[in-house]
Amino acid sequence: MRRYVTCQMLFDGYVRTGMTLQLGDMAKSLRPASVPEESVDADRVLAFINTLSGRPTAAPVERLDSYQALVEWAREQHLISAAASERLIAESRKHPHQAAAVLARARDFREALNGLAGSIDGGRQPNAAVLKTIGECLAAAYANARLVPHEGALQWIASAEDDLDRVVWEMGRAAGRLVVSPRLARVRACAAGDCGWWFVDDTKNRSRRWCDMKLCGNREKLRRFRSRK
Repeated sequence: MRRYVTCQMLFDGYVRTGMTLQLGDMAKSLRPASVPEESVDADRVLAFINTLSGRPTAAPVERLDSYQALVEWAREQHLISAAASERLIAESRKHPHQAAAVLARARDFREALNGLAGSIDGGRQPNAAVLKTIGECLAAAYANARLVPHEGALQWIASAEDDLDRVVWEMGRAAGRLVVSPRLARVRACAAGDCGWWFVDDTKNRSRRWCDMKLCGNREKLRRFRSRK
């Protein structure tokens, strides 16, 4: 069975550069900056969408099958620290019903982002329900965040670090960056019929077809070769 061999594992996430507001000498300039461990790279959104594998098939595989799984995934993606993940999991055990509600919101957000990616890839306008869900998540993410100095720059962090919604807020801020980024137009679906994962096509002529050539690309080529026999 294919198990979680996703873009985020194969590529260790996506490009980790961003624009950071510099402070000092009353001047403001922008420069590429490495993303701190507790910061969110906008392209991690695609890794989040890919936590549901095999969407085109009759039996998709759900990685986020519990609140703990959501938190552990966020830790793997460096959205939160190991210490924060332990605190969130402990808090979820005290409030299981709240944790279940957060997990449901996270999945709804993920599927709205999947719908947005599908619209972008297909050259269609996103529907109102998709934009409403994404907009609500973004609003909550920034309503529950504060700006702090970080290594001479500014960084958004959660205002309530141990709130069960923290992972959803972190993903909301990541999505907030992606939806206004030129990279959104380069989001593509893997061409393998049973995959459904997303990636950013950074090729000059936008010709990339597979989430990973060694997996889906080779498998599809083998499938076509056998069908010609």
